[in-house]
Amino acid sequence: MEPPRRGYTRQVSSPDRGVAIHSASGWDEMFKDLHGASRIRTDAPDNRFTGRLSWHRSTGYSLAHCSDGAQQVDRQRGHIRRDPRGAFELVVPLSGSAWVQQGSAASEIQPGQMALCDVDQPYAFAHRADFTSIAFIMPEDGLVGGTGWSREPRVFDGTTGLGRLIRQAVTTVQEEKDHFSDAMFAATGERLVDLIRLASEGETSAAPPERRALVEADIRRYVRRHAGDRDLGVATIARELGWSARYVQQVLQASGTTPRDLIREERLRLARVRLSSVDWAPYSIGQIAGSCGFGSHAAFSTAFRQEFTITPREARQGVPGS
Repeated sequence: MEPPRRGYTRQVSSPDRGVAIHSASGWDEMFKDLHGASRIRTDAPDNRFTGRLSWHRSTGYSLAHCSDGAQQVDRQRGHIRRDPRGAFELVVPLSGSAWVQQGSAASEIQPGQMALCDVDQPYAFAHRADFTSIAFIMPEDGLVGGTGWSREPRVFDGTTGLGRLIRQAVTTVQEEKDHFSDAMFAATGERLVDLIRLASEGETSAAPPERRALVEADIRRYVRRHAGDRDLGVATIARELGWSARYVQQVLQASGTTPRDLIREERLRLARVRLSSVDWAPYSIGQIAGSCGFGSHAAFSTAFRQEFTITPREARQGVPGS
């Protein structure tokens, strides 16, 4: 199988592929096709090796999920001359830890961190069998040349701010890749490169509309998951997601809402779900209101009626046991 060359410009006819691999030689072939020529060493006896690679690849971008099997990968100058890629790779750990060295820089990365490396600069990468990760491989053209840019390897914090947004986007694409067309995958790749370039140049926020939409999705996801928290507010959202409170307000204002209104909306949505649930039938309306973050039964009833044009009592009519 001939590996794609500089820029990953080859169109792959079957972009979704995944296979369980049971030999070290089989792993070598598939790994090198994705990541480039290199020397790979495993601890597998008698060429027996259990691992799994699944990936999505289309014009310009590749996304690979790797799990199982300890290995060490060395890509040296001879490999690069023989198989240049013109690409960068972002490694997003999901479990375990790995060691990465490129030039004079060496780092251990684990979940919550991400490492960005130039595939056409010599590097070493090693991990134990408990390491699983996602690798996003992108052409260098989208990254190189910006203000403050250098080819030095970088380790990003993936728990707050722009780093969190990048990590969330990569893991979401991995989870949903089977539903992506080539065009959707390429468009998502372009947006990811844009975010990675900003992070590489030292930016901590994402202001343009297309990036702001991703931040808004992150905020809405957090609020929905924590709608029942009594102390949920803009300060909590900002602290947990790694943005400033002002930036959270600006992002939501651009979409026509406020942190307070969004929290109220999600709490009412949660309350309506619970009012119609058999599992919550033994609880009073006041208890449900409190579980959804409302401090007052009366205030909850008023807000609920304004939002849904029915009362909480009407909403739970017909629920067995209520």
